[in-house]
Amino acid sequence: MNNITHVAVAILQRKKNGEQREFLLASRPQGKGWAGWWEFPGGKIEVGESPEQALTRELGEELGIKPTATQPWIIRTFDYPATDDAPAKTVKLHFYFVNAWVGEVSPKEGQQLSWQSAQNITVSPILPANVPIMKALALPPVYAISNLQEMGEQAYFESLKSQLKCGLQMIQVREKHLNKALFIEFAEKVIKLAKPYDAKVLMSEDIALARELGADGVHLPSQSLLMLKTKPAGLMVSASCHNARELAHAEALGLDFVLLSPVKSTLSHPEADSLGWQNFSEMIADITLPVYALGGMTLTDLPVALTYGARGVAFQRGIRS
Repeated sequence: MNNITHVAVAILQRKKNGEQREFLLASRPQGKGWAGWWEFPGGKIEVGESPEQALTRELGEELGIKPTATQPWIIRTFDYPATDDAPAKTVKLHFYFVNAWVGEVSPKEGQQLSWQSAQNITVSPILPANVPIMKALALPPVYAISNLQEMGEQAYFESLKSQLKCGLQMIQVREKHLNKALFIEFAEKVIKLAKPYDAKVLMSEDIALARELGADGVHLPSQSLLMLKTKPAGLMVSASCHNARELAHAEALGLDFVLLSPVKSTLSHPEADSLGWQNFSEMIADITLPVYALGGMTLTDLPVALTYGARGVAFQRGIRS
């Protein structure tokens, strides 16, 4: 069995046009294994170093910068096959978001650098271990679930419009108290409001209705997830999960992301046993799908959710934090 090489990996983020974040990719220099392939900056964690210390050292050596605001994210293990210029090896990648730094980013090792958007990667080839990370980064850190019943229509849409202006990018339309006609009317208003901001709108459960209304996707409850045999074509598809079986089925179907709940106790489901952050982290450790934490979440839980491996948080908001 191969020895495991631990690697600190930096997802340097900067804002583009004041809103959408870009991240930095670097090409592997000639003379190294997988030369010419693109990856996130970073490098091997040396004996006696913490991942954070290695991250700081590597960014100084590779890019000439010192990180000042970092956020630990996921840890993923990947087995690289042998190539003509590199032996087979197993790496354990410790990913960090780097949101601020001192110094000017510049190539210190003869590598190429490129700021990229997850929605439009223009460099290739990408190192295989980074492909699922790109998919996760294409999703926003907040998944909003509609909350019309609690707020009322006027207050809800005023709040939704405000949050869209502030960068909200993904909304699930879920209002079980409405009959179908009223639900369609409500959903059409949400879609119309979200479209100018390029925000994604997913319908709750009804695949046919999502297509009919021109929504971006559909969100499935766990019962519907387990009955699903193939992922519906042409739609973004997410699902609610509560256990390992549901997570595995969602991954086998190749869904775009899942919600795992309840992380904390909630007023709506006080009888449900909450997972807690440690169980949440352990359940998603081997899942390559992006996972959102659900259940008792608010925007203030986002840094903790990221630390435990979530892509972000999901909660009903009107749209409140």
